Amino acid sequence: MEPISPLEQALHAARALVLADLVAGRVAEADVVSLVEDSVAQRRWWVEQWPDGVHFVAGLVAQDVQDALLERYGRWPLCPVCGSGDPHALEVEPELGPDPHWVCHQAGVKVAAVGLLDSAIGPAPSS
Repeated sequence: MEPISPLEQALHAARALVLADLVAGRVAEADVVSLVEDSVAQRRWWVEQWPDGVHFVAGLVAQDVQDALLERYGRWPLCPVCGSGDPHALEVEPELGPDPHWVCHQAGVKVAAVGLLDSAIGPAPSS
């Protein structure tokens, strides 16, 4: 059995992190999970062309899914920090860099690392 390449490790990690955030936001429906798979497939090609970008995949997949959700459903993830005013989405920072975080630009705070939104918005209710 061959070891898993750094590219595949990064893609699997990115998929898991974004899926965790979708579950935390209670939007991990089948069609939304398909958006993650589409992004991972596109980013596989992207990293094959630019191997040094392997460390940026998680943030890019998060941004891809956020953009796709905006087109189809609306803003995601909504900011859990700002309790008043218009609902607004968090943004991924850095846009192209390692260690991506969800950030609220209105409050000027890091809310959570990509993959750890559940720590910011609380656990899903048990069924």
